[in-house]
Amino acid sequence: MIKILFFAGYREKLGCDSLKLNSGEYPETLEALRVKLSEKGADWQEVLEDKRTLVAHNQAMTRKDFTISEGDEIAFFPPVTGG
Repeated sequence: MIKILFFAGYREKLGCDSLKLNSGEYPETLEALRVKLSEKGADWQEVLEDKRTLVAHNQAMTRKDFTISEGDEIAFFPPVTGG
């Protein structure tokens, strides 16, 4: 199983703060996961295909080309701004 988290405005836009996918339900790569989740609808596609979307893999910022393994936690969140 993997856990997928959505933070800040993404959680609100998707109406979902997390998903759990069992072994066999998730693809091998992050890019393939993005494609799979984007099929859930226009809001999902907008969030997951935004080039500014940040990704954490097991609570560490990561590049977007890693391989997903059983037990992983993947988090998507919008770019952080301050002021």
